[in-house]
Amino acid sequence: MSTNEQVDVVVLGLGPGGEYVAGTLAEAGLDVVGAEAELVGGECPYWACVPSKMMIRAGNLLAEAGRIPALAGEAVVTPDWGRVAGRIRGEATDDWNDRVAVDRLAAKGGRLVRGTGRLAGPRRVVVGDRTFEARRGVVLATGTRPRIPPVPGLYGTPYWTNRDAMAAKELPESMVVLGGGAIGVELAQVFARFTCVVTVIEGQERLLSQEEPEAGELAAEALRADGVTVLTGARARQISHDGTAFTVRLEAGGQPLRAERLLVAAGRHADLAPLAVDSVGLDPAAGVVRTDGQMRAGDGLWAVGDITGRGAFTHVSMYQAEIAVRDILGQPGPDADYRALPRVTFTDPEIGAVGMTERQAREQGLRVRTSVLPISSSTRGWIHGPGNEGLIKLVEDADRGVLIGATSAGPAGGEVLYGLNVAVHAEIPIDRLQHMIYTYPTFHRTVEAALGALR
Repeated sequence: MSTNEQVDVVVLGLGPGGEYVAGTLAEAGLDVVGAEAELVGGECPYWACVPSKMMIRAGNLLAEAGRIPALAGEAVVTPDWGRVAGRIRGEATDDWNDRVAVDRLAAKGGRLVRGTGRLAGPRRVVVGDRTFEARRGVVLATGTRPRIPPVPGLYGTPYWTNRDAMAAKELPESMVVLGGGAIGVELAQVFARFTCVVTVIEGQERLLSQEEPEAGELAAEALRADGVTVLTGARARQISHDGTAFTVRLEAGGQPLRAERLLVAAGRHADLAPLAVDSVGLDPAAGVVRTDGQMRAGDGLWAVGDITGRGAFTHVSMYQAEIAVRDILGQPGPDADYRALPRVTFTDPEIGAVGMTERQAREQGLRVRTSVLPISSSTRGWIHGPGNEGLIKLVEDADRGVLIGATSAGPAGGEVLYGLNVAVHAEIPIDRLQHMIYTYPTFHRTVEAALGALR
C-alpha cells in the first residue's frame, strides 16, 4: 500500500553534492529526505577520486624508487598490489560499506530512503511504494554512469569499468584500456607501474583531448616511459572474449590486441529517462539537465553535479551544491561562474588546467597570446632532476591583458595550479602578476617566466 508523505525537500542521489545539500538543509532545520539506490557518498569515495589517488600514490612511490640510482644510491623495490588493495578496502571504502556516511547524514537530521527515486510531477517524488510531496522542491543529483561504446562484441563480455579496477584484489598480467581521458591514463599508468602490460586505445589524435595538445603529448610520453603502448587515432572494430582473455581488433587492421582484461574508460553520461524528467517538462533524451545560475532547473527543481554537464568533478558538484542550498533557503548569493573551472589529471607528472584552452579561446574569436615553458627550465626543476617533466602554458586575452586559461603540469602540477586558478578567476591583470614576488626556488617560479614570455 502506497503512502504519501509531506517533506520540505527531496534530494535524488547522495553523491558528494547531493549528500552536502541534504545534510546542510537538514542542519538548517528543514525536513529532508535523501534517496540513494547505492552507497551514500557516491562514486567519488568508493570507486573514483579517493581510491584512485591511493593507487596513484603507491605507483608514484615505485617510480620515485626507480629514480634513486640517478640521485641517491641503490634501491630494490618489489611491487605488491595487495598493499594497495588492502588500503583501499580498509581505509578508503570500509569494504564498500557506507555506514559512516549514513550515520553522518542522520546526525545532521536528514532521512535516508534506500531506492531509486523518480519524479512524478512538480515537487513530487516516488521511491518504491512511497510518494513524497516536497513543499520547497526537489534536487536532482544522480550523477552519471560509464559510457559503454557500441563496439561489436563488447556487450556481454566481462569488461571492467572504473569500479572493477578500484575493487581489484589482484592485477591482471595484461590490460587494454578503451579511452585516453583522465580515468584511462591514470589507471593505465598505475597498472603499468605494478607490472601489468597495458595498451591504451584512444580514438582522438591525442590523449586528454579536451586539454591543450601539449598536455596530451606529455601524458603520452609519461605513459610510454612506464612501458604503456599508446595508440591514438585508433578505434576498436571488434571485441571478443574466449573465457580467458580479450581480443581487440582495430579499424585500421593489423595484429589484434590480446589481453587478460579490458577496461572501458570512454567517458560518462547521464541517463535522465529513469528519472521521469518528462513529468516536469524536461527532455528525457537530453544528455544533461540545464540550470540557471542558481542551479534551478525548473519551478521547485534544482540540479547539481555531473548531471548538469559542467564537468564530472567532485569540486564542481560541491560548488553547485552550496549555491543550491543558498537558493533553497532564500539566501542571496552570486550565480555559478565556470570561467575558472579547474581540473587535474593525476598522472605522474600531474596535469592541471583551468579556464579555456588556446583552441577554445580562438574559437570564441578572442585575440590570444600564449607562452609555453618546461618546468625543467626553472631552478627547482633542474634541482629535481629525474621526474621533472612538465610545463606551464598560459593563455592570455590580449585585448584585456588577463589570463583566461592555463595549464600546470609537473611533479606538483595540481598544487601549482592554485595560483593560476586565482589569477583566472579574479582576472588579475598580467602586468600586476608580473610584479608579484615568486618564491625561489619553487616549481611555480616557472609561472613568472611564462608571464614574461607572453610579451
